[in-house]
Amino acid sequence: MSYIPFVYLPSKENFSIQTLSMIYKIFPVVCFTLFSIFTSKTIFTTKVKSERPEIASVTISSFDSKVESIYNQLNSNHFSLPNLESFKEALKGYFSLKEKGILQQDILTLVDFSLSSNLKRLWVIDLSTNTILYNSLVAHGRNTGEEFANSFSNTNSSYKSSLGFYLTGEVYNGKHGMSLKLDGLEKGVNDNARERGVVIHSANYVSDSFIKSNKRLGRSQGCPAIPEKLLGEIVNTIKNKSCFYIYHPSRSSATILPLLS
Repeated sequence: MSYIPFVYLPSKENFSIQTLSMIYKIFPVVCFTLFSIFTSKTIFTTKVKSERPEIASVTISSFDSKVESIYNQLNSNHFSLPNLESFKEALKGYFSLKEKGILQQDILTLVDFSLSSNLKRLWVIDLSTNTILYNSLVAHGRNTGEEFANSFSNTNSSYKSSLGFYLTGEVYNGKHGMSLKLDGLEKGVNDNARERGVVIHSANYVSDSFIKSNKRLGRSQGCPAIPEKLLGEIVNTIKNKSCFYIYHPSRSSATILPLLS
């Protein structure tokens, strides 16, 4: 004989004993089912929302913090500092090349072609001491632009500058005298540098006096030409496999890094 618990019934017209017994038996099952569904949805939602963004956020903020720390600790040596954005892009490539074992020096040369050619837009930085060693004028190619650089090429006889990361090579004496060869590290962007004869050399049109007479710096055939008085010091500092980077905001690190050899 089954036991039916006593339940107070407010109205015999609305409920029968049999109906109440059925509800009493089914109710726990319904509650358990609803609880299971609600719990599983909550757990799934929590995982999707919490895990992935946190990992991405930590990675990005960690690198940005490292860059800003290095930037803020730079010894300017009485020179102006490069823009933080160009410095950040340069460091991304520098660290990548360093990790691959391509670099043999802790020297980073940054050229910022977003700036007017009338400004000193080349920096040589010793990252082992976080010290700016040189800050100099530097020319861009004659077909790259007038005062500002805005058109770039990897093609022979284009007379245009090529952006991106380079590895400094050997010193030689050419038609411009003492010069430093460059090897472009980005396929399709600057890897024709050696074939094109894109090198670091000096030129008399890279000077304050030329700017004063012509309202802008002189231009090269695509080489990053620098002042005559600084050539020897800069070349001897950055030669033999250091990082040389030409920046322009038209290219981001998302495009650059996959191309590094």
